[in-house]
Amino acid sequence: MNCALQPFQYQGSKRVLASRILEHVPKGRFDEVLEPFAGSAAVSLAAIANGVVSRAWLNDINEPLMRLWRAIVSETESLIAEYTALWDQQLDDPASHFLRVRDDFNRTQQPAELLYLLARSVKGAVRYNIAGEFNQSADHRRLGTKPQTTAARLRRISGLIGSRCTLTSLNCIDLLEHYREGQLWYLDPPYEGTSEGPNGRYYRSMPRTQLIEFLEQLRASGVPFVLSYDGFTGDRQYGTPLPDELGLLHHYVDAGISSTSSLQQRREITTESLYVSPELAAAAPVLSRTSSAGCSEDAQLKLPAYA
Repeated sequence: MNCALQPFQYQGSKRVLASRILEHVPKGRFDEVLEPFAGSAAVSLAAIANGVVSRAWLNDINEPLMRLWRAIVSETESLIAEYTALWDQQLDDPASHFLRVRDDFNRTQQPAELLYLLARSVKGAVRYNIAGEFNQSADHRRLGTKPQTTAARLRRISGLIGSRCTLTSLNCIDLLEHYREGQLWYLDPPYEGTSEGPNGRYYRSMPRTQLIEFLEQLRASGVPFVLSYDGFTGDRQYGTPLPDELGLLHHYVDAGISSTSSLQQRREITTESLYVSPELAAAAPVLSRTSSAGCSEDAQLKLPAYA
């Protein structure tokens, strides 16, 4: 299976793990993947690119993020031109330019501005203050993904899913009424271990109790799903395992070297939890244990590495 692609760098993205996740999904069993917490949608993109499904439904409560997705799909060339202009304008004073764009985005919520901020932000991480304003800092070691690289990604993704996707910005609970036979759901919600404390990472967090209630509703409705949730880095555990009463099969997946630890001059492996609903597990025995992190260069989708 080809490794996944994504349109922008995004902390927590499942680009590297996509093939491991999709090992649990048999080809030909589902025609659509639905992501209630889409983010960079790496799993959905991989599922379509590798013929696991033919359609994707991308949803995220972060409306500015979904505006960016709409622009990627239906206003590709305009988005590329606007991003290129923003990238070029930074060359004389990158630090000040980033702050100006960030201030503008918090007023206008324009897609190209968000795309630029993601390209320049530390670890591609989205951070918001208590007022809901984007407040992540710039990574001053680099200028962000070059326009020609971004253009290649956006055109490829638009061509891949442009006529085969639904884009919404709904509360995940409201998506339940749209479930139908033939859908697979992939869940990558805000993690318990990174939602607590004063440094919020998410546009809107999801308390553990609310997530468990949502999972109970999915189980009651017979929705087949795969869930990525928490795990550990080195000897530090994030969150606690979900209750056995949910009846989910629990796997651990090697997510590679922690970028946060690397910035702190430590080399630590992050391991994430993967939960599989019994409805899916019965239909999808795992056929391969090869980590997507081990994909050869020849096996990967041919897009340039992140700048």
